[in-house]
Amino acid sequence: MERIEQYRQFIRQLLTSHASLDNNSEFDVECQLVFDTEHDHYQILDVGWEGYKQIYNCFIHIDIKDGKIWIQRNMTEADLGQELVDLGVPKEDIVLGLHPPYKRPYTGYGVA
Repeated sequence: MERIEQYRQFIRQLLTSHASLDNNSEFDVECQLVFDTEHDHYQILDVGWEGYKQIYNCFIHIDIKDGKIWIQRNMTEADLGQELVDLGVPKEDIVLGLHPPYKRPYTGYGVA
């Protein structure tokens, strides 16, 4: 359980640093951090309005499932897997859920 709490902390740290890079001050768009530590879902969202157009985008979505960190969505240029490895997460504990299951064995990360 201590390992899972450490993973939660790493994910919060990672998302907080990426959210501070997202600045949409030109429009009425808010960058939101979503940390659901009860169900282990973590996201960065842009929510708001650009004129008459509603903005709702999920740029990063990370889950913790079965003791592993699952990168479900990454619409940034950042290598989130490598950033987690740099924080101390073993590669086998990171699953690139944004890739189909048949590709995961070739990613260099965990498979599930």
